Amino acid sequence: MNWPHDPSDACKFPLLTEALDRYDREISCLKKGYHQEWKRIRAWKSHPLSARFLPEIRSADLATYRNERTRAGVSANTIRLDLAILSHLFEIARLEWGMESLQNPVRKIRLPPIPEGRDRRLDPGELEKLLNACPKELSEIVRFAIETAMRRGEILSMVWERTDLDKRVVHLTETKNGKRRAVPLTGEAVSILRVRSESRHDRKKVWKLGPDSVSQSFAKACRKAEIANLRFHDLRHEATSRLFEMGLSTMEVAAITGHKTLQMLVRYTHLKPEDLVKRLDSMSSNE
Repeated sequence: MNWPHDPSDACKFPLLTEALDRYDREISCLKKGYHQEWKRIRAWKSHPLSARFLPEIRSADLATYRNERTRAGVSANTIRLDLAILSHLFEIARLEWGMESLQNPVRKIRLPPIPEGRDRRLDPGELEKLLNACPKELSEIVRFAIETAMRRGEILSMVWERTDLDKRVVHLTETKNGKRRAVPLTGEAVSILRVRSESRHDRKKVWKLGPDSVSQSFAKACRKAEIANLRFHDLRHEATSRLFEMGLSTMEVAAITGHKTLQMLVRYTHLKPEDLVKRLDSMSSNE
């Protein structure tokens, strides 16, 4: 379809809800994180702005959306991701769908500032309390996350045919940055998987639980254990920091965790000062 070059003739453009449907069919479904993006698309379709023609959506409307979400306590990252979908939709419509006259209203507003990376680590005794509050499979997943520093999605995407318990390596084809990597396994991680392999039957995937189930069950376990301000992704922070505390180099840790740059790795690394003091004392005594 040839779209008019005059945005004032708004009714000849699609409604936002129609454009979202097309974006879902042609663009979003091809993305790695489609499941999460589909939820955001669905949320936009239920918003009053979805009933407007694309040229009728102004930067002031999106600034109001940003402010309302901020006042409602929604995180800056979530708001940025919500607006990113809309921004990409307008760019696709302009560059690929023949709507060259469209302006991208998202580009004209201030986005919420990116917050500093979380530095939450487990306090003494918290891991034991958490594991006692977790159902069996979630308990195994939590322990495995601590041992491997793998992301939730990476853990849950594991399949037996790419898990070599003898060589103690898991081969990942689905990672956040899109690059395959092999993750070495500690003895404890192998033990967890051997227990699971005893009841695998013909199941291809290592874990039965899905991402939403893990997140919901993890939050419930934290409440039961009376552990505040802990998210599943914080286990990756904890595991990465432990790797450094073991004495591994930056390159060695990056090979395990899959971080692409030192800057990204530092954001996830929070060493305990008391452990560094012990290492300094140890180094001094060896001189």
